[in-house]
Amino acid sequence: MQRRKDNAGRVLKDGESQRKDGMYMYRWTTRDGKRQYLYSSTLLGLREKESKLQKDMSDGIRVEDKNVSVNDVYELWKSNKKGLKKSTFGNYKYMYEQYVKDDLGEFKIQNLRKSDVVRFYNRLIDNRGLVINTIEAINTVLHQVFQVAVDDDYIRRNLVEGVLNECKSARNYAKPKRHALTIPEQDAFISYIRETPEYHHWLPLFTFFLGTGCRVSEVVGLTWSNVDMENNLIKICQGMVSYDRDNKKTYHYLSLPKTEAGIRYIPMLKEVKKALLDEKAYQEEVGIECSVDIDGQSDFVFLNRFGNVHNPQTINRTIKRIVLAYNKEEAERALKEDREGVYLPNFSCHNLRHTFATRFCENETNLKVIQTILGHKDIQTTMDVYAEATKDKLQEAFENLDGKIRIS
Repeated sequence: MQRRKDNAGRVLKDGESQRKDGMYMYRWTTRDGKRQYLYSSTLLGLREKESKLQKDMSDGIRVEDKNVSVNDVYELWKSNKKGLKKSTFGNYKYMYEQYVKDDLGEFKIQNLRKSDVVRFYNRLIDNRGLVINTIEAINTVLHQVFQVAVDDDYIRRNLVEGVLNECKSARNYAKPKRHALTIPEQDAFISYIRETPEYHHWLPLFTFFLGTGCRVSEVVGLTWSNVDMENNLIKICQGMVSYDRDNKKTYHYLSLPKTEAGIRYIPMLKEVKKALLDEKAYQEEVGIECSVDIDGQSDFVFLNRFGNVHNPQTINRTIKRIVLAYNKEEAERALKEDREGVYLPNFSCHNLRHTFATRFCENETNLKVIQTILGHKDIQTTMDVYAEATKDKLQEAFENLDGKIRIS
């Protein structure tokens, strides 16, 4: 049987042909019996495509689904994803649909390369001004989407693997550490709130932060039913989520902690107990009553003047106003008294949690106790906090050893 040849007299393989316009074509059949075609302007180019096709087919890659996009796989991931907290799933969807869908999401997944993902992350940072923390969140959901593509044989390997670390390394990124307030800063913050009528009603809330180390969602979501005044215990078993990304509007719902370690009992310090009693007395004095029912609960401890639960953003804005007002007054006092001022840094609610953790670590050496009170799932997180919090104590301890150890 005579084999077909191209215009240059070269023998063509089965499935290969050359059209009248000189274009080379390879015809093949998918597993479901559908005809597919490859094209190239040169025979060498065509055979390179054939070779890749054969390798993909031998590796089980779904070559017939060449038009499947990243967005298509995302929809598959979204429809099958179960077991996530509502807030976590909402954040995943927001990150993808806000930043990925109209960009990388439109790529055909089989045409995508790791370098495309790198370029995508660089565009988000350089052109859209995103910070690494946001890229990390995007990377988390993209990794899951691409793993679906791997598991369903659209691609061989997860193209997101290692890209985030490369991006961080290229930009000399070091994860920022959350700093605790020093003891003078902490004292100045609380004293200013106590002595300033404009901010005095915030004192119980910030005392609670500094006396429990709770996350802001846990503080906002705390109910009186979880405060045991008789046994001086506070049960932390839920958090308040205050923003829904799907509907682009603020509303509240309660959510369980991310891990079982987040469900815990915190012994109530005397200062914290007094703060809670002061908060209740203040609300009764000015006539504040809880005006919301959130997932069947309406006995929330900390309320704004409208009887609604606090929004974390409002608390952070209040901290900012307090810091600005205090620093301005402290500068005037320091100048008048001819001394160095004690100024407050810019900080947020989470720095108050870190401040509690630091004071706790300075006075407690049992890491398991610290881990339990802070609600850490991973003991390594506790160890990192402890090491950071006690490094000054270590220096102080070594200074006290001078002349006491015979080493020379």
